[in-house]
Amino acid sequence: MIRKFATVPACRIVLALIQVTILAGATTVFAQQAQAPQTPDQQTPAQQPPAQPTPAQQQPDQQPSSTQEASPAEVGPTHKPKVKDYKNWTFNVGGGASLTNGTTANFVRGGGPIGAAGVARNYSKYFGLRLDFQFDNLPLRNSALELAQAPGATSHVYSLMLDPIINVPVTKVWGGYIVAGPSFLHRSGKLDSSTALPGSACNPFFLWWGPCLAGTLPVRGEFLKANQNQLGANFGGGITRKITPNMEFYAEFRYLHGKHYGITTDLRPITIGVRW
Repeated sequence: MIRKFATVPACRIVLALIQVTILAGATTVFAQQAQAPQTPDQQTPAQQPPAQPTPAQQQPDQQPSSTQEASPAEVGPTHKPKVKDYKNWTFNVGGGASLTNGTTANFVRGGGPIGAAGVARNYSKYFGLRLDFQFDNLPLRNSALELAQAPGATSHVYSLMLDPIINVPVTKVWGGYIVAGPSFLHRSGKLDSSTALPGSACNPFFLWWGPCLAGTLPVRGEFLKANQNQLGANFGGGITRKITPNMEFYAEFRYLHGKHYGITTDLRPITIGVRW
């Protein structure tokens, strides 16, 4: 056997060894590849959460745009708008009675009923401009009817008053006000009848009544009716008491005067009512 083995050509032995070596190396590599885990690069990438922006990327989003308005904190402290503690417009309505004064008191009884209504435009809590309309009934005295030689009569005054008004708050409930300004009066009246003779001299009542011409009664007998327009002034004041947040009670006293060609009308109306 040894002799036969020695007769094998040397080149065949070398080739056989090379083949064995190659097969052994291939087997080893294949085994290592089967046993070794896949590398991270070879693994299928799993779905990862979206990348978080870096602080450098977040900073532009967090900073306000230069075109946006600055916040109050950036601008600085701001003043709150002042709440208005008065109304632009107030209205009033009331009634009462008038006292008479001057020449009017000689012919008119005091206590004639009145009615009043007005509106005020307020420019502040303390100051405004007020317009009032007032009706005053003027009941004639019996002595005046005797001078007129009339069984009865009616007489009244319509007046318009435009006054600045000064409001004086005292407490949250109580207050007051003062008014003063020009006034316009229209006084009219009618005698039921009269036995006075047209053309006769006017007595003091007819001088106040107003129809006399050159000191005598009109010949046509037009003295039964009288109409006069008078300009004058008024002033007075009142007190107020709140009864609801938007309404208050008021009591007012005024002096009202009108004059035309020496003929006067003097009244002192007392009014109570509400304003809102």
